[in-house]
Amino acid sequence: MTFSTQLSSLNHKVTAVPLLGDKPEHWQQACFAMGCFWGAERRFWELEGVKCTAVGYTGGTKDHPTYEEVCTGTTGHAEAVLLWFDPKEVSYLDLLAVFWQEHDPTQGMRQGNDVGSQYRSAIYVMNDSQKEAAMASKQVYEQALKGVGRDSITTEITPAARFYYAEPVHQQYLVTHPYGYCGLQSTGVALDQTRVMGALKG
Repeated sequence: MTFSTQLSSLNHKVTAVPLLGDKPEHWQQACFAMGCFWGAERRFWELEGVKCTAVGYTGGTKDHPTYEEVCTGTTGHAEAVLLWFDPKEVSYLDLLAVFWQEHDPTQGMRQGNDVGSQYRSAIYVMNDSQKEAAMASKQVYEQALKGVGRDSITTEITPAARFYYAEPVHQQYLVTHPYGYCGLQSTGVALDQTRVMGALKG
């Protein structure tokens, strides 16, 4: 089952950019999993320079999974956010800061009360540059977390795989349901971007 036909006529509810179809060539993509994708998507569309977001499933083995199938934990997929950003307005490091700071990356196969492999923390990198930045930021952030007595990071950093768009009802869910569920819990620890940049240069 695919949802491309239903999504083909939809624009992003905040930025009005078409969810499917070509995007400006200078825009770049990023993909993150950080628990329930409703709240995760909102964290990114609120960031200036992020032009479009979509939620879906990635990292697993089943083709064209449904929400119900992913929620069984048997597909291997994580709930994820795919986004397009303008690097002239926001950097990939800025996106990583939102990722690390807006959820708890130490919880393994869960996020708060949401338990299961579909809620795991993951960064799906699009190229070597993103991989290097993700790895450096993980090292810096883990040191910061341990400095306040938190556990080790369990986030997986892996090459981006096929992204399956979720059903239309889930796209920008918290726009149409502003008081809807969001299970994200921040650690309250900031990512030191200067240290990450230093690690990348060193």
